[in-house]
Amino acid sequence: MPGRLDPRAAARATPAGGPGPRDDGAVLTVSELNALAQEILEGSFPAVWVEGEISNLRRYPSGHTYFTLKDDAAQIAAVLFRGSALSVPFRPEDGLKVLARGRVSLYAPRGTYQLIVETMQPAGLGALQLALEQLKARLLAEGLFDAARKRPLPLLPRRVGVVASLSSAALRDILRVLKRRVAGLSILIAPARVQGEGAAAEIAQAIGDLNRDGTVDVLIVGRGGGSLEDLWAFNEEIVVRAVAASAIPVISAIGHEVDVTLTDLAADLRAPTPSAAAEMVARSRRELGERLAGLRVRLQAAASLRVARLRGALTGIGAERALELVRGRIRTAILRSDELAWRLRSHLERRVSRSAHRLELLAERMTPKRLLETLHARRVATDSLGRLLAAAINARLEAWRGAVGSGGARLQALSPLAVLARGYAICRLAPDGPILKDATTVAAGAAVRVRLHRGSLGCSVTEVDDGDR
Repeated sequence: MPGRLDPRAAARATPAGGPGPRDDGAVLTVSELNALAQEILEGSFPAVWVEGEISNLRRYPSGHTYFTLKDDAAQIAAVLFRGSALSVPFRPEDGLKVLARGRVSLYAPRGTYQLIVETMQPAGLGALQLALEQLKARLLAEGLFDAARKRPLPLLPRRVGVVASLSSAALRDILRVLKRRVAGLSILIAPARVQGEGAAAEIAQAIGDLNRDGTVDVLIVGRGGGSLEDLWAFNEEIVVRAVAASAIPVISAIGHEVDVTLTDLAADLRAPTPSAAAEMVARSRRELGERLAGLRVRLQAAASLRVARLRGALTGIGAERALELVRGRIRTAILRSDELAWRLRSHLERRVSRSAHRLELLAERMTPKRLLETLHARRVATDSLGRLLAAAINARLEAWRGAVGSGGARLQALSPLAVLARGYAICRLAPDGPILKDATTVAAGAAVRVRLHRGSLGCSVTEVDDGDR
């Protein structure tokens, strides 16, 4: 039998075109040959970039992706393992032309020459743009951008939440506008990085924190303008889903008017700039003030018209005195107008405060802990009533059983069968005549049937005794 030869030694000892292993008695197994080829391939090729079109793509539950890279004249098998796939910012698909960087290798069990891909990017289309379009299509299909999901802003927000970088100009613009328009408005800031590695997770966490706080009425997510890469955190799925899941109405104020992110599409309202977002929040109180001012102007105009009419009517009749009277009425009307405006504003503020207090009380009563306590108390009461009902039913059943038993005993004592069991009998004229109670009603020779405790007898009367003897 031929001997074995070290594959590396065989590769070094056998020159091209020289005698083969069979000539000197050495034979390579298939496994040894493939292992040798794998070692040569992996040792000869550094990491390379390969351009080609993806085809025959297959994804496995393990997370690994297998496909073929091809051009017009050739093709090569390729594999993208799960760990490397996590760093690829787009979803590979059949027909997509890509630049793949990887190592040339050989899959020894099959002898298959392949490229182990470490990273990949689209050829001719930016990876970020492609990833953005793919994610946008998927979230759009889920309904996250539907207009029916959008909620109106609260009329009079008491507290505004802001998610932004503490050092950003966007945050300064928002605070400046809010303080200028609504004095005393409460503002809660949830700081987060808005750019770079980990920024998306911080933004999503900040949105979740403001929702859990429970005191915020409207939420602004903002940052200044920038490139697609600068704004990328607001295109990441974790942020878009956090905005869509927010129980608080969200205003997206990201970049400038021309910058549109997926967060803008998911938010309840999009502002072209951070300052505009602050304007939208303060708009409700401003409109209320403008309405009050308009009412005041209308009241003054009506008073002036009335004065003009009165002035015309009073011409020649103590004009100066009448004019002074009218002026006094105007002053009274103005004072009354101011008083009514102040009372209306105070009334609205009290109503808002009472409503907020009632909402807080209801929210406290509706917490999971309070609901569980109430449910437990009701359950304990129900169990107690159930036990009392069961005890009452058992007691009533026992009383009924005793009564039935007593009645049965009395019925048994009164039963004719009980009398018969003591040795008595019932006689009647045969076959189904009346029961005999008097011997004089029966003639000698009559047929009589006698009922005993067990069975009956057919008899014939031989002698009649009337009982006097």
